[in-house]
Amino acid sequence: MQSEKKHFKSGYVAIVGKPNVGKSTLINDFMGCKLSIVTPKPQTTRKKIMGVLTKEDYQIVFYDTPGIMEPRYELQKYMVKTAYDAIEDADVILLIAEPFEPPASTDKAFLEKISHLTTPVILAINKIDLVEKDSLIPIISAYSTQFKFAEIVPISALKSTNLDLIQTLIVKYLPEGEPFYPADHMTDYNERFLAAEIIREKVFGFYGEEIPYSTTVEIEEFKEREAGKDFIKAIIYVERESQKGIIIGKDGKAIKHVGLIAREEIEKEIGRKVYLELWVKVMEKWRKDRSKLYKLGYK
Repeated sequence: MQSEKKHFKSGYVAIVGKPNVGKSTLINDFMGCKLSIVTPKPQTTRKKIMGVLTKEDYQIVFYDTPGIMEPRYELQKYMVKTAYDAIEDADVILLIAEPFEPPASTDKAFLEKISHLTTPVILAINKIDLVEKDSLIPIISAYSTQFKFAEIVPISALKSTNLDLIQTLIVKYLPEGEPFYPADHMTDYNERFLAAEIIREKVFGFYGEEIPYSTTVEIEEFKEREAGKDFIKAIIYVERESQKGIIIGKDGKAIKHVGLIAREEIEKEIGRKVYLELWVKVMEKWRKDRSKLYKLGYK
């Protein structure tokens, strides 16, 4: 019994990379459930999302992080800082890249920024289902010359290709130690956060290119009821009055549609019936104002 405990491994793994490289899809695959919202638009993830994977002889605490980019306003500064904080705390860094081109100047700058760390960095080249196998060789070579990675693995998060291998390699570099969380613990986020993220995901999916980036969602009320449906009141904040009109839509049809598809998914995720009430309010320049960001939960 003593030897079993001695060989148990546990640690924190930061999943990092540029926006839209597949980080959220990957953590959802690892966890076997939906923890992070996923949309085709970049910069969907704004906060650090934790997923705890516990097996017989190891526990991996994954952190899905916002995309690394050159920040242009306060919200993006918060997002990038969140990613770097996760990197500093990690026992293993899982860097996700794409197979379409060798590392660009932004990739090189990021690798330079983390070059002082002794933390093992595993490079996962994602989306290999979209390219020919032969085209991966020069990409892998180009990354190898830029940084001393512990491992480089081609994967497809969408097709679940080589994900078992990635998991095995992560465990290889984890330190020995007791689990941080009980075996049935999966995340530190509650149902309020989940509901807000699902609503935000539907906003990202339903509206045009720019509107989603000007929106954030706050759960004002979440009442669990023994009899009848749970009650959720959510506010979708936008930055301008014109955006409010777009979110609501003609005769309220757009907001009703978003409410319907969000409610259905919230019910599916929490396993209970829900009455969802959506409101739209204007908070001017909230993305650029640090005090407003703090009020909205970006702390």
